[in-house]
Amino acid sequence: MARQVSTTCMRCAVGCGHVHREVESGTGIERVTGDPAHPVSQGLACGRGIRESADPQGEWLTRPLVRRADELVPTTWENAMCLVAGAISDAVETDPDEVAILGSGQQTNEAAYALGKLARGGLGTRMYDANTTLCMASAVTAYYRAFGSDAPPPSYDDVPEAESHVVWGANPAVAHPVLFRWITDSAQDGELVVVDPVETKSVALADDHVAPAPGGDLALARAVLRRLVDTDRLDEAFLADHVAGFDSLRRSLPTVADAADAAGVSVDDVETLAAAFESKTLLYWGMGVNQSVRGSATAGALVDLCLASGNLGPGSGPFSLTGQANSMGTRVCSSKGTWPGHRPFDDPEARERVAEAWDVPVDRLPDDPGPGPVGLLDADPTVLWTVATNPAAGYPNAESVRETLDETFLVVQDAFRTETVEYADVVLPAATWGETEGTAMNMERTVSRVRAATDPPTGVHTDLDIVADVARRVRPGLLPSPRVDPAVVFDEFRRLTVGTKADCAGITYDRLDAEYAVRWPAQGPTDSTAYRYWNDDGSWSFETPSGMARVSVPAFETPSLPETADDIYGLVLTTGREADGYNTGVRSRGGDPGPLTVRASPSTLDAHADALAGGDWRAGSGDDGTEGGGEDGATRTLLDSRRGTVPAVVDVDETVPTGLLWCSVHHPETNRLTVDAVDPHSKEANVKQCAVRLRHPDERRRDSRAVAEPTD
Repeated sequence: MARQVSTTCMRCAVGCGHVHREVESGTGIERVTGDPAHPVSQGLACGRGIRESADPQGEWLTRPLVRRADELVPTTWENAMCLVAGAISDAVETDPDEVAILGSGQQTNEAAYALGKLARGGLGTRMYDANTTLCMASAVTAYYRAFGSDAPPPSYDDVPEAESHVVWGANPAVAHPVLFRWITDSAQDGELVVVDPVETKSVALADDHVAPAPGGDLALARAVLRRLVDTDRLDEAFLADHVAGFDSLRRSLPTVADAADAAGVSVDDVETLAAAFESKTLLYWGMGVNQSVRGSATAGALVDLCLASGNLGPGSGPFSLTGQANSMGTRVCSSKGTWPGHRPFDDPEARERVAEAWDVPVDRLPDDPGPGPVGLLDADPTVLWTVATNPAAGYPNAESVRETLDETFLVVQDAFRTETVEYADVVLPAATWGETEGTAMNMERTVSRVRAATDPPTGVHTDLDIVADVARRVRPGLLPSPRVDPAVVFDEFRRLTVGTKADCAGITYDRLDAEYAVRWPAQGPTDSTAYRYWNDDGSWSFETPSGMARVSVPAFETPSLPETADDIYGLVLTTGREADGYNTGVRSRGGDPGPLTVRASPSTLDAHADALAGGDWRAGSGDDGTEGGGEDGATRTLLDSRRGTVPAVVDVDETVPTGLLWCSVHHPETNRLTVDAVDPHSKEANVKQCAVRLRHPDERRRDSRAVAEPTD
């Protein structure tokens, strides 16, 4: 009889409940519906989550592969694992940091915990991180500065209670459709303001739109704060009682006019945003804020706005929007940035506790989290093991990344054939959604079950079993031998979080079976925290040494943007999500992605008409009705940055400002253009803004190109 299970959608970080039904014969998912019993979404589910759970479009990996000369050929699991274990053991003997491991926000909590335990406790490498750092690290850094702990204070319960919703540098209409429905429902009796350089689908449903220049978000946030100061719209009592350092911040603020000019907006735009904070306000932000060398400073400045206006408490507060389904779980469980439960790396007692729990020498544990994902690849490791991530397409300055992948001994663990697979020495086929057991954490700290409705195909193993198999070969006894019961791993994890800032001790599989979902911190068997730091008596308990929240200045420096438009590269490129795209597109697009589409305004295209060939861009979409006209009859160009040149087709789009170009983050060629400069605090990359130019397709790329001078 076909199985039917209640599970969690792993498409994005909203964490909707799904019901998956197995096919009658063989393996696979026949039907996916929303789960009315799940407390997070109460039956709601977006179409793309349903489609990509039931019928993902990527090319499945079904057998281990090894490289023979220039070709990947099938092999046995035993042979593949011997090669992997041998390469790792040899490299660790030279130096543990010669082994680099990249995890993912698409793993379950159990697989992420096991991978981190192996990387940090088994191998002792600093060179371990996850693709979630490229999405959320700047928000994490801002939360730690402000509150002494990670994760947004509000939860979904606060959305209907808010009177004003400010969405900044995010497009939840596309990225988080179910959450955006809740936001727009609430805004019917209030207001919705969207801050974005481009007129996105979220903007189309907003009451107001403020469009800063790319990279202008920090200046805009400071302009709004100064406007609140100048017009006496601060919550002085809250600041005096609960916030440290605001007087210093107040003295450091630029004038409204100067900051507005730096942000590329009008003073009226600043007032629009300032007025929004007079009401009970939820402030959401996403990759448009985080993915910048100024990401930590900007995220911190947004938190400052909430603190200064008294927008902290039920129905209000800072609420970062997470992209990948288990990005939060990776932050809590995986030991990539902190030890499990948010124990700090530089705390000797925390390291002793972890070493004792894992039964490993304490001096094997690194005392810092490492250089971040970009720095990890820059270190040219001898062995690189990627798990459910695609750095060949998803990391900035992808041309350089691909050179690193080509030179290292590369182990790729994935469910689908990605661009990174083509550089692999060993490929390990892994199970995906609907085929694996465990738990996940959504963006509001809710833990829920992930259940298998079907067995993986023959020859495919779960992430957890693959990690455990590597561990038994290189550090016997560190992890259980496959097949691993994920409940045992989760129980070890939760016990290690007792008394921590992310205490999950009160969450068990039995409790999740009964309640479906529980928010941490959850110290006891009935505990679940809705609004963090807020006590029932109206008092606050922040996790800082003083017990008070802290403003972001002077903790975060404000670096110069790595490059701006100039006489050679006179346009600015930004990137964004598409409604049907998933991460680097492997799971959602299927087959050949076709040429990159670049969206640009009529005025931009007019000014660069000599760089366009074929078709009539003024006609918009081509005869085949595809965006940019497809290859037949499309207007073509070369999109050129200091790092790479990519052929592209043109899509005329009046929603994109003059001088700005927009490309999909899901296309595998986009990151050949982006810059790999990182935020000095979070190590998150500046992928939302770089300088580019358009060139005629018939031109040959110059043998030498101008290189940006380093900024002070």
